[in-house]
Amino acid sequence: MAVVFLWGKPPLSYNGGVPTVTLTASGKRFDAAADETVLEAAQRAGIALPYSCRGGVCGSCKATLVSGECSYPRNPPVALSGVAPSRHAILLCQAVPRGDIAIQAREIASVEDIPHRRVETEVVERRALAPDVVGVWLKPLDGVRVNWLPGQYLDVVLGDGKHRPFSIACGPREDGLIELHVRHVPGGGFTSWVYDSLRVGDRLTVEVPLGTFVPREDSERPMLFMAGGTGFAPVKAIVEHFIALGTRRPMHVYWGARNEADLYLLDLARHWAGALPTVRFTPVLSDPAAARASGMREGLIHEALLEDHPDLSGFDLYMSGPPAMVATGRQLFIDANLPEDRLYFDSFDVAPDVLSAILQGRAGIHGL
Repeated sequence: MAVVFLWGKPPLSYNGGVPTVTLTASGKRFDAAADETVLEAAQRAGIALPYSCRGGVCGSCKATLVSGECSYPRNPPVALSGVAPSRHAILLCQAVPRGDIAIQAREIASVEDIPHRRVETEVVERRALAPDVVGVWLKPLDGVRVNWLPGQYLDVVLGDGKHRPFSIACGPREDGLIELHVRHVPGGGFTSWVYDSLRVGDRLTVEVPLGTFVPREDSERPMLFMAGGTGFAPVKAIVEHFIALGTRRPMHVYWGARNEADLYLLDLARHWAGALPTVRFTPVLSDPAAARASGMREGLIHEALLEDHPDLSGFDLYMSGPPAMVATGRQLFIDANLPEDRLYFDSFDVAPDVLSAILQGRAGIHGL
């Protein structure tokens, strides 16, 4: 029987050698080093399993533990709150095997063949997209060609070795440029630096590509997209990918923000809907006064989507944005008959090291 040890509990001692992880669907097997998470071990073995925040919060990497035991020595599995223990759910980004385990998890085969690289880049363009959003275009140096799938993200590597994740707002381009949308977070050291000091000609070290929020092309179902704030960046990349493919699958894009200025590429989204009969676009503003002034839909974005599509059983759904939006939408969409394996989402507002510090502090307060 599978047993999951909760965060903060002593790990099991294991004397059977190196733990082996078996994927029940494909039969693939890989070893996990000491104190290595399932996700880290899979990535080292070249196997792509789903993930996003890498902090145990978003739930993108949830899988089923079929047999064996795991512990959570790093962060608490916040995304498993409310999940019945009998389901034996684990979070791949935090679960550390304590012996051989077998898991049921989705593999993202399209990601496996793209190498993950550390690349030096130069800022070739920087411009304001909104009062608190900056568009940044990076060019890899020395003629390096970088490949990624639409919807993936990169990490900016800081001088102290810490990483800051940003979604790539485009697919691979002929000119090789990488487009980012950076929101200024008050008190955020790196985003404040980007907002106030980053200039054309500056250089950034990045690790790319990362993430498994990518287009699924093996479906003929209509697609729904829900973006909150700068969560529009990876949604933009995926929608543009399907448009370039010439797909005939209907696409309905919802973009939510507080006010109209936060919909920083509103003309682009409206152009999609105006130029293509298969694309619909619905902007949603949470501020009632702003919605009335602009004539846009008022309310919360997930509520708007469900008002239009109360039964989601026939759709594929992609969503990206703040963790609270993703967590709320995830449960409500599943309750509206969306199969969980057709829900693809991306959620990270906080860098993994910052998130870890927050969770460690919370654990100290609450004794988790």
